[in-house]
Amino acid sequence: MTLESTTRAPRRRVTITDVAEAAGVSVATVSKVVNQRYGVAVETSERVQAVIDRLGYESSLVARSLRSHRTHVLGVLVAEFEPFSTEVLKGTSEAICGTGYELLAYSGGGRAGQQPGWERRYLSRLSGTLIDGAILVTPTLVDAGDGVPVVAIDPHAGPTHMPTVDSDNLAGAVAATEHLLALGHRRIGFLGGREDLESSRLREEGYRLALAAAGIPVDPALVRIGGYRKDSATRPAHELLTLDEPPTAVFAANDLSAIGTLEVARGLGLRVPEDLSLVGFDNIPESALTDPPLTTVHQPMQRLGFEAVQMLLQLLEGRADTPTHVRLDTSLVERRSTGRPRA
Repeated sequence: MTLESTTRAPRRRVTITDVAEAAGVSVATVSKVVNQRYGVAVETSERVQAVIDRLGYESSLVARSLRSHRTHVLGVLVAEFEPFSTEVLKGTSEAICGTGYELLAYSGGGRAGQQPGWERRYLSRLSGTLIDGAILVTPTLVDAGDGVPVVAIDPHAGPTHMPTVDSDNLAGAVAATEHLLALGHRRIGFLGGREDLESSRLREEGYRLALAAAGIPVDPALVRIGGYRKDSATRPAHELLTLDEPPTAVFAANDLSAIGTLEVARGLGLRVPEDLSLVGFDNIPESALTDPPLTTVHQPMQRLGFEAVQMLLQLLEGRADTPTHVRLDTSLVERRSTGRPRA
């Protein structure tokens, strides 16, 4: 047996002509069945649909958009697929059920998604022929340009004139810091997110507000930038935990940074929560799987995606009562990574 005989040729795409020939009808008849138009007998329509199902025929999105100017596909555009955007996608998937729309998740991947303006480039590729509207997850731009209706989730600069869904980052950060204060901690470190994000700014503001309300001045030595990633949080976490007077607790601006801090603490021989209390933010699934499980601020990431789809569908329907901004509540989830400081 030769290599050539064992190598399968790529499967050819099933065409509307294939369906017509197999069903013994004209291409025009298949087109009417596919597009649910009148003029086809019930028996013929059922026969054509059976052939479509058997052959796995699917009309081209581009061809569909050229005919009807609608694809009934919504795009979810992300800079990269990481825990936050993955949870958001779960919410969009739930929201789309029963609407007659489909979802297209799109990411440029790698460094392409880290460059300012990535969403405008992505939209230019997809708008008009592939998607009817788009959800942008943590976009860098406040104006994605003309084309299709767009809803932003947690944009870098915060809510603007673009329809937006986000979480109450400020209240969540206040709750996290107040939790540590209530346990008796007074030397509380903060591991911030990215400096270009409004969510990061609000989480640091909440930390500072809670300390001020407790009459505790912020020690600049206890504030570091973690960058919202586990790898980028490692060095600043090490700096915090090796100070001459280290913090007894750390509030990290997201769970990935908190998990990185937990690993640094373990490497330094520190016990959590006996030697160090730790709070994160987001409540990604991984936060419940750490040892010990991570106390964190829950932001409803899946509901962010759900609400964004609802808003986008209203925009596509042209509804005048479509909200321009939806802000969702956050809440503290207490697990075993926090406790009272050592006497």
